[in-house]
Amino acid sequence: MHPTSCLNTVDLIVEQAAQRPDALAIISGEDTWTFAELVALMDEVASRLEATGVLEADTASPRIGLACPDGLAYIVLALGLLRAGACAVPIASELSRDERLGLTQRLALTGLVIGDDFDWPEPPGRTIDCELPALDRGAAAPTARVQVDLRTHDDPPPGFDPQALATLNPAFIRFSSGTTGKSKGVVISHETLIDRVAAANTALRITPDDRVIWILPMAHHFAVSMMLYLTRGATTVVVGSHLGGDVLDAAHEQRGTVLYAAPFHHNLLVKDKSGRDWPGLRLAVSTAAALPEPTAAAFRERFGVPLTQALGIIEAGLPAINLASAGTKPTSIGRPTPGFEIELRDEAGQPVADGDVGELHLRGPGVFDAYLLPSRSRAEVLDADGWFRTGDLATRDADGDLFLVGRSHSVINVAGLKVFPEEVEAVLIQHDQVKEVRVFGRDHPQVGAVPAAEIVPADPANPPKASTLVGFCKDKLATYKRPLQFTFVEALAKTASGKIKR
Repeated sequence: MHPTSCLNTVDLIVEQAAQRPDALAIISGEDTWTFAELVALMDEVASRLEATGVLEADTASPRIGLACPDGLAYIVLALGLLRAGACAVPIASELSRDERLGLTQRLALTGLVIGDDFDWPEPPGRTIDCELPALDRGAAAPTARVQVDLRTHDDPPPGFDPQALATLNPAFIRFSSGTTGKSKGVVISHETLIDRVAAANTALRITPDDRVIWILPMAHHFAVSMMLYLTRGATTVVVGSHLGGDVLDAAHEQRGTVLYAAPFHHNLLVKDKSGRDWPGLRLAVSTAAALPEPTAAAFRERFGVPLTQALGIIEAGLPAINLASAGTKPTSIGRPTPGFEIELRDEAGQPVADGDVGELHLRGPGVFDAYLLPSRSRAEVLDADGWFRTGDLATRDADGDLFLVGRSHSVINVAGLKVFPEEVEAVLIQHDQVKEVRVFGRDHPQVGAVPAAEIVPADPANPPKASTLVGFCKDKLATYKRPLQFTFVEALAKTASGKIKR
C-alpha cells in the first residue's frame, strides 16, 4: 500500500469484514460479494494500481481522477484508490471532453483511472493497461486504463500547494454543482468523511439489517452515501436501471429496506404501471433537487411510506432532514440533523423571524476541509464562530421546519419585489404538457427584471400554448411572479450533477 500513517476511511470497512466476513456487502445483478470478498478485491486493486506507478508521480499527495461507469468496478476502484493512499477525484460521465481535460489540468492530477466502457477517447497522458480481479462470477477479468505522465513541462504550476493539501489527509476532491459557473474543488479528508458519515447516520440509522437500493450516479454520491452504507455494514443493492419496474424488481427480489434517490427516480416509481407495493421499505429519502408535492403524495399513497426530503451539501454532508414532518409537510427539508445548528439570517447577518426569508447558515460535524480552486482553508471560509454560509434561501415555520425557497444569486427583483425561480418552476412543472422548466430574470427597463421561462415540452410535437401556461399560473402565483415570456427548447442546460444551470 502507498505509505501513510494517517487515518483511512476504508479501515472501517476492513473492520466490518473482520467482524462479519460472510455478510453481504454488495449485490449487483445475480452476483453477490461478502465484506471479506470486497476487502480482498479492494486490496488486490490497490496493489495492481500501485504496480502501474500511477501513485508515484506525486508522493506527497497523489490525486487520481476516477472515470468509470456505475457498478461494482466503480466501487472497487474507488476503494482501491483510497486503500493505496490516493485522493480520489470523481469524473462524471456526462462531462464533455473539454470539461474533463479542464478538471485534469486545474487539479494537476497525477493520474487517471478509466474503467471499461467509459467513453473517453484519447485521454491525456500515457496509457498503462491494468487488469483487474474478476469482478463478475465466471466472467473474464476486466481492465482499466491507467493514464500517467499527464503533465508536460509547458503546463503551469498547480494553483494550490500539493504539500499543504497532503497535510489534510484528503480522501476525495469533489466539485460543487457550479450552477453559477464557479465550481470549486471541495476537499474532504478521511477524518472529515468519517465525521460526516457518523453525523448523517444519526438521522438515517443505517444498520447491518438494511438493504439499500442504489440508483444514484456514483460520481456524485459515492463519497458519503456508499461509504456510509459500507462502513455501517449494510448491504448495497446496485440497480443498473432507473426504470420504476426494474427498481421494484430489485426491491422485491433483494428485500430492500432503504431508498435514497432523487425526485426524478421517485416519479418513475409512482408511474410504474404494475401496481406493486414495496414491502419492507422503512425509509425513502429524496435529495438532489426540490421534491414536488404531487410526487410526494403519490409515493406515500402507493407505498405507504412518506418521502423524507433531505438537504445534501457537498461542503457539509447532510445537515438537515425531514424526519419529523415528512407526512404532513413533504416539501420541507425538516430540521437540523443531530449535531448541526442552522440559522436563517438577513443581509445584515441578523437572524430573521419565523416565516421570513433568510440565508441558511450552518455549523456542525463533517464540514469540508478546504476549497482548492481558488485555494482557501476551512478557517478562511467559515466565519469566526464556525458558521458556513450556504447561499440557500429558506424560511422556518413555527414548528421549526425549514423550507428552501431558492438561491441567493438567482432571486429576480421585480420592482423591489423578490421572485424565487424555484417557486415558479414548482408550479409550472405540475402542468401535464411540461417536462422540464427553468425560470430566470430578464431585464426590463421599467421594473428592473421580469420572470421568463424556458420549457421542455412533454410532447415536442405538441407544446403547450403560452396563453395556456399563463392561465395555469393565474390562480397559483401573484401577478409579479408569473412569467411574461415562454421559450420552448429541446433541453435545459445542466450542471454535471444534473441541476439546472442558473
